[in-house]
Amino acid sequence: MFLENLFPPIPSELIMPLAGFTVSQGKMELIPAIAAGVIGTILGAFPWYYLGIIVDEIKLEKLADQYGKWIFVSGGDINKANKWFNKYGNVAVLLGRLVPGIRTLISLPAGINAMKMSSFVIYSTIGTLLWVSLLTGAGYVLGNNYVLVEEYIAPFSKIGLLSIGFLFVIWVIRKQLKK
Repeated sequence: MFLENLFPPIPSELIMPLAGFTVSQGKMELIPAIAAGVIGTILGAFPWYYLGIIVDEIKLEKLADQYGKWIFVSGGDINKANKWFNKYGNVAVLLGRLVPGIRTLISLPAGINAMKMSSFVIYSTIGTLLWVSLLTGAGYVLGNNYVLVEEYIAPFSKIGLLSIGFLFVIWVIRKQLKK
């Protein structure tokens, strides 16, 4: 789970159901399996959080003003996003831990916005605990068919990521029309 956060192509959708399957075979205990998944995820979130602190809002705004035209983002957009994150950051981190693709990257705005470490850890842990428990439980219930978890979750992951992409395209179009 630590590696999933450092290298997102390693999906928890495969790792934790396998742990659940291993629990169902009596080769591992449920609580330690979930705890290991949660601890690994939280530890893997810290490098992204600290990268956000290093980048910080001012540097990011300058980069956006200088190079953002290529991705349709300005320093003002970064400022608005940061205001939103400062208002809803706790919920964003908690829910972000439940969304494939966002799960890793949500740590970055938390660091950029200097979210309190205690809040970051608490909300990350709650969201991660829900996700890891769901996947581990699914692997336990499905037993030998634990690999089906990824098949069932993959369409929802794709829909979620496509929705985010679609919303981004709409945002870019609206922004261009305002000019």
